[in-house]
Amino acid sequence: MATDQGRMSWRGFLQRLTASEAEIEAEELLRESAECGSTPAGQCSRGQVVSVSGRLRTVVYTPRTNLPTLEADLYDGSDIVTLVWLGRRHISGIEPGRQLTARGRMAVRDDRKVIYNPYYELELPR
Repeated sequence: MATDQGRMSWRGFLQRLTASEAEIEAEELLRESAECGSTPAGQCSRGQVVSVSGRLRTVVYTPRTNLPTLEADLYDGSDIVTLVWLGRRHISGIEPGRQLTARGRMAVRDDRKVIYNPYYELELPR
């Protein structure tokens, strides 16, 4: 039994040693998301009310004549969810690299997962 556990930890060590930075980041984000009680974005489907947790990769203000939007891509290690705030130009704390948890109804736009006007909680910087 002890040798099986030893092999498993050695195998895990070797996998982690040879994993890319992106793979390690994805594992960490998925673990943190699970600790928050969030649903992995890869398992969310259209119409479902979800809570997703991850790191903002991009934040873009899209000026439009009728309705400006602020869009942010949230990555949780399994998939990307675009958070869209309608009528907003800027939200303090919404910036690339920031950790947050977002809640809302999942939609799909142009084959991308989207939550419009999500309720969100910013995580404290580490």
